[in-house]
Amino acid sequence: MAYKRILLKLSGESLMGNCGYGIDRDRLDAYARQIKEAVESGVEVGIVIGGGNIFRGLSGAAKGFDRVKGDQMGMLATVINSLALSSALESIGQKAVVLTAVPMFPIGEPYSKWKALEAMKQGKVAIMSCGTGSPFFTTDTGSALRAVETEADVMLKGTRVDGVYTADPEKDSSAVKFDSISYDEVIERGLKVMDLTATALCKENAMPIYVFNMDKEGNLMKMLRGENIGTLVHPRD
Repeated sequence: MAYKRILLKLSGESLMGNCGYGIDRDRLDAYARQIKEAVESGVEVGIVIGGGNIFRGLSGAAKGFDRVKGDQMGMLATVINSLALSSALESIGQKAVVLTAVPMFPIGEPYSKWKALEAMKQGKVAIMSCGTGSPFFTTDTGSALRAVETEADVMLKGTRVDGVYTADPEKDSSAVKFDSISYDEVIERGLKVMDLTATALCKENAMPIYVFNMDKEGNLMKMLRGENIGTLVHPRD
């Protein structure tokens, strides 16, 4: 395998699948199968899931919610998604633990680097919810932080797009995909790989980011085997 330990960021919106809201069971089960296969191949897996399929704090603030309370609602949405994924994993025989950045026992254990590492080394999937545990930070930043903290070899951003493009490929048919790109170029071009805080955190800690289409079943293992199916974001040569 190309990597021994990974931090996989999953999109809350992708969990909707063909539904307009909430969780598509087929999509959830497909994610669980791919993750179980990765663990069985010997890879240690940590996961952060967004909550945009249920509630997004920033959009809530635009509708009149207090931003801090809106972000807290978003954190709770990530817990719902994390519990759903842990249930899907357990149902196919893959052990998982939900860790929460905000104390929430018995729903999840309080997050710490050491608990996450212990779980991963035992062959469990460590699902880290509530983002950073603080408002004004996205789950992208939360996943970048957890990747750095747990000393992952790479942060994987599983989306519905198969990499980083010069423009949004869903809106611009002339957009060109990058096989690899530096953090600096992502920032200079204003590409929406992740928010600026998350990108800067990865850059400062030399944490590579790999963007790929997680919605296509089998892609996670292809990526772990070293196949070029997405875009690697890396330090400038």
